[in-house]
Amino acid sequence: MVTPGHIRQQLSRARSSTLRGDVMSGLQLLSEAGLSEFNGEGYGPILSSGISYEKGAGAPGVTVKRVRAGVLVPLLMRETELTVLLTRRHDDLNRHAGQVAFPGGRMDPGDADQTAAALREAEEEVGLDRNAVDILGCLDPYLTITGFEVLPVVGLISDPPKSFLPEPNEVAAVFEVPLSFLVNPENHQKVRRTVNGLERAYYAMPYEQHYIWGATAGMIVNLSEVLNTP
Repeated sequence: MVTPGHIRQQLSRARSSTLRGDVMSGLQLLSEAGLSEFNGEGYGPILSSGISYEKGAGAPGVTVKRVRAGVLVPLLMRETELTVLLTRRHDDLNRHAGQVAFPGGRMDPGDADQTAAALREAEEEVGLDRNAVDILGCLDPYLTITGFEVLPVVGLISDPPKSFLPEPNEVAAVFEVPLSFLVNPENHQKVRRTVNGLERAYYAMPYEQHYIWGATAGMIVNLSEVLNTP
């Protein structure tokens, strides 16, 4: 089992931080062979941005306003294993509706940095006490196609509550996934799909009734790479 000590050690190792993102991952995956065809049966609507890769944030020559944001990657110390807390956003939100996501959001004027934003948003979205989070380190920044430059902050909750309090206007569901499942490369699908004539490619890791994909899956792949580096 991966231990908190190992996670902290791996995150603290010197590594070249690469700006990851929807466009970078999408273009790279589209150049590869053997991608799986999208099958969203049973997962409900899987919405995607209507922005083409050529016009999205991170595309060569494209300049857009970048909005700094932070998400918390909450690792919960349960009795037998570490789990990862995830949310599913409401279907009627303006941005990233219906998608599985880490708790988090854009920086507010009162936030000292992206880590503070991640902790504040996690407290607001799922009722997680920010003082109960032990920060283990950060993953690489992730740029969404819509221009959010997201810092994923990995935090350990040693004594997690049995249940959480989702913010009713934003969070439709809160659930946990074993860390061992998420960081196993065998569970990382590479998917191709066409949305309104736009070809997309992304990582996905379906778990039970939840379809984890896109930016969230891309951050999990980054975590897997960090933890599996010798």
